Amino acid sequence: MSDGNPPSSQPHQKSLIERIGHFLSGEPQDQEDLLEILRESQEKHLLDSDALSMMEGVMHVAEMRVRDIMIPRSQMVVVPREAELETIFPLVVEFAHSRFPVIEEDRSKVVGILLAKDLLAHALRDKSLKVEDVMRPVNLVPESKRLNVLLKEFRTERNHMAIVVDEYGNAAGLVTIEDVLEQIVGKIEDEHDDDEVQEFISQRGEKEFILNALTPIEEFNEYFSADLEDDEYDTIGGLIVQRLEHFPKKGEKVEIGDFGFEVLRADNRRVHLLKLKIK
Repeated sequence: MSDGNPPSSQPHQKSLIERIGHFLSGEPQDQEDLLEILRESQEKHLLDSDALSMMEGVMHVAEMRVRDIMIPRSQMVVVPREAELETIFPLVVEFAHSRFPVIEEDRSKVVGILLAKDLLAHALRDKSLKVEDVMRPVNLVPESKRLNVLLKEFRTERNHMAIVVDEYGNAAGLVTIEDVLEQIVGKIEDEHDDDEVQEFISQRGEKEFILNALTPIEEFNEYFSADLEDDEYDTIGGLIVQRLEHFPKKGEKVEIGDFGFEVLRADNRRVHLLKLKIK
């Protein structure tokens, strides 16, 4: 016979709802407590796993800074300010980006942004125009800017790309609105992701190694007692791009002294993974 009390699940559900209510009412709560509430909600099927993952991503974005996700300067695909529009068509077609940083002298000096749609519109009228004639103003952000603040600026100012500058005002890399959103919705996995390595350098054989393309050249030189130049590029991936003089595709190879590099994974934005064989 029923004693009039609610089923055993009710008190717990009420407690959970009360806790969410307390949070929404503005009472002090730490982030870990909020995450616990969200995870309990997912366990009770109030949220699905994708929604929980995105909520966690939103919270993490508020803690991250631009330097954590930017594409390094060495891996930026750039166009020179003085280049005539018709001369850069092959590069624009090859990489298929919608925006390209415009540089003056070298990659540390980004002076504008070229939109692919502007290139097409102006080149059809006058191919003799130069990049500087059609480039748009560049949006500069410090390495320390928080991602949630940057995302809000992207939305309000209707920008999709920003150049990240260091404490001296030199370009350190670039970041796009897609890079920020990826931190919320997660990466799109492909068949090569199992090959990714967490360490910069991972030995696979007596003279065979797997390298993260972001391996600093200084660290590479120290590990292999080498003397690769690092004057213009900071990473092995950047050096490979420089030697090939184009953005590499999977399977392309480069030899530098006793080191043979092969691109294992790359997309249209950056090199990810390299195989190294030592002669």
